[in-house]
Parts: sequence; C-alpha cells; structure tokens
Amino acid sequence: MRSTRLMAAIAAATAAFAAVPLLAQTQQPKSAADGIAEYRKMLEDGNPAELFEAKGEELWKTPRGPKNVSLESCDLGLGPGVVKGAWVQLPRWFPDTKKVQDLESRLLSCMQMLQGYDAEEIAKTPFDKGEQASVTALAAWISSMSRGMKMALPQKHAEEKRYYELGKRAFFYRGGPMDFSCASCHGEPGKRIRLQDLPDLTKNPGDGVGFAAWPAYRVSSGELWSMQRRLNDCFRQQRFPYPGFASDVTVALGVYMGVNAKGAESIAPAIKR
Repeated sequence: MRSTRLMAAIAAATAAFAAVPLLAQTQQPKSAADGIAEYRKMLEDGNPAELFEAKGEELWKTPRGPKNVSLESCDLGLGPGVVKGAWVQLPRWFPDTKKVQDLESRLLSCMQMLQGYDAEEIAKTPFDKGEQASVTALAAWISSMSRGMKMALPQKHAEEKRYYELGKRAFFYRGGPMDFSCASCHGEPGKRIRLQDLPDLTKNPGDGVGFAAWPAYRVSSGELWSMQRRLNDCFRQQRFPYPGFASDVTVALGVYMGVNAKGAESIAPAIKR
C-alpha cells in the first residue's frame, strides 16, 4: 500500500515538473507598458501629491490676500464652496465671468474677486513660484475631491460647444519647425515615445488616462504639474511658443480632451514617471 502511494506521488511530481517548460512557453513576456504600470502602482501608496493636497486644502480655507478672505465661497460650477465633484465637470461656462474656464483659470478669478489678488500678475508668474505655486496646490486638492468620479463636462451652453470645436482645431493644428500637432502624438492608438505609451485623446482613452489623470506628480522632476503646465510642456515639445497661462487655447484644449474623456474615472492627482 505504501509503495503504491509512493509511486503515485512520484508520478504526480514528474507530471508537475514536466509542465513547467510548457507554462514558461505559454506565459507572455511583460511589456514595457506593464512594467511602467507596476512601477506606478508601487509608488501610489506614497504619492507625494498628498503633500500638495494638504497644502491646497489649507490654502482654500485660510483667509489670505489683500482682502484677507478665504476661498470657501468660490463657485467652481456647482455652487459657492462646493468642491466635491467640481473637477470632473471642468472646464465649463461661468455666468459671472462670461467665460468658459478650466480649474486654474477659475481659481485665478476667485483669487482676484474674493481675495483681491492680481490675476494677470499670477498668470505671468513662473510655475512653482509665488501664488502660481498656490494655484497648483489648490488644483491638487480640488481634483482629489473628485477622485473616483466619472468625467462629465457639460456641453449645454453655446460657448461650451464653441470651445470644444476650437479645442479640436487646436489639437489637430500642425505647425512649427517640426510640423507637429497634438494629434501627432495623441491622435491614434498604438503610439509611444521611448517606453511610454501615448493615449489616443481623440476619444475616451480609459479610466485614469490622459485628461483624467492630471494634475499629476512627476517623479522625474519632483514636481506636481497642473493640466496647464502639462499643456505648456506639450507646446515646448512641438517647438511652439509657450501659450499664455489659462489662455483661451489651453482652456479649449481642456474642453476637447475632457469631453472626449466622458465616463472615464478620474484618478487625479496621479503619479507619473
């Protein structure tokens, strides 16, 4: 009886070892995209963006500026002081400014109207300097309050529709010494630069991809980038002149990408390589 059991165990072990080469042959090699995804996953628990979120929440609630007022009555589109869910519905039309505004340009308006800051002066300030750094931190916290929600930019107002078409034209516009456009990198699936897959932003690229991931902390530079800064760097790579901060063209590009991302889950502020 014991010998029979021994023979059965040996047979089972032999079969298991024989299957190892077969398993090795059937397993697909890990792609570069999978490797980068795993890398980001490992970093998520300690995303330094959380430090910017904490600073942004404090800035929102603290009386500041020439008028010594907080931003708690700022209307981000869902009513004065309502933050949760606002990010996934921006850019949108605002009746008080009679403009389509994204998060950063809307913050400039609130900082000027409520706190007495000079919005034009902040817009001219380099990234990560002075009150420009405050805008970035505020964007980090506000976007985090919509984490897990679906992108749902409104397209009811005529100006929202016009900005979508303007953003589409800007996205496909080719120019500069390299004859590049946004679509050169993000206009069709299957493209990548070095090891980085490039999402197709002419349609919904999926949850937490493209527009639904920014603001984001850039590990390579050790900085948190807002969508405005991300677009600024895209213009640099196209060898175009830098766009003005919170300019019509950057807001319009946000409308185009945001509407195309409808239904995608926001993970902002995300973490990038």
